[in-house]
Amino acid sequence: MSPPGGPDGPGHSSGHDRSGWGGALQPGRRPALLLIDMVRAYFDVGGAFELPSTDALEAAARLLDAARSSGVPVVHTCVRYAADGVDGGVFFRKVAGLQVFAADANDGPDGPGAIRPEVAPVDGEVVVVKQMPSAFFGTSLAGTLTAMGIDTVVVGGVSTSGCVRASVVDAMSHGFVPLVVADACGDRSDRVHDGNLEDLAAKYAEVVELSAALAYLESVRR
Repeated sequence: MSPPGGPDGPGHSSGHDRSGWGGALQPGRRPALLLIDMVRAYFDVGGAFELPSTDALEAAARLLDAARSSGVPVVHTCVRYAADGVDGGVFFRKVAGLQVFAADANDGPDGPGAIRPEVAPVDGEVVVVKQMPSAFFGTSLAGTLTAMGIDTVVVGGVSTSGCVRASVVDAMSHGFVPLVVADACGDRSDRVHDGNLEDLAAKYAEVVELSAALAYLESVRR
C-alpha cells in the first residue's frame, strides 16, 4: 500500500494545506523503530484479523533489517489479555475478535498473538505488551523511549486505522516525532488505510514511503 500523495508520500491534500494543516516535522538524529502488533492474527491465513496482503509485513522486515544494521533501537508490541479479558475493559467488549489474544488462546509461538518470525524480536529489543490500541496507554513505552534519549519513532504495523493511529497520536503527544512508513502499515482496505494516512500526515506525523525511511535509517547509522 502506498501513501496517498506528495513528493515523499505525506498524504497532504490541498484542502488541508489551505486550512493550515500539514506542516512539516523534522525527524531527529535519535530514532527508534516501533513495530506495532505484527502478529499472526493479522498475517496468518485464516487469522482472526487476516489482512488482504502481507505487503506490510514484508516492508516491516526490511525496516527491521535496516534499523538493526544502523544500530537503531527497536521496540515491538503485541497484545495479551487475562483469560476473562477484564484487563481489556470496554475495548475488549467492543471488539469480539480480541478474544483470540486472551491468555488461554494465545500461548506459544504459533498462537494468534505471537509476533511473526519475519520480524520477531532478538535479545536486547524491547517488547511492549499492551491491552489498548495505543502502545503508550498503560505501558512504560514513553519512559523507556525517554530513557534511551529517543526523539523520533519510525512506525510500522497494523492496523493503520487502529493501533497504529492511536500509537502515533500518543507518540506525538509525548513529544516524539512520528515517522509513519506507509508501506509498512496495513489495514482491511486501501480506502481505510489511505484515509487514515492522509489524516495522520495532516495533523500528527510525517508519512513516508519505505525508500525514504530506509534512507533515513542509514543516515543515522551509529
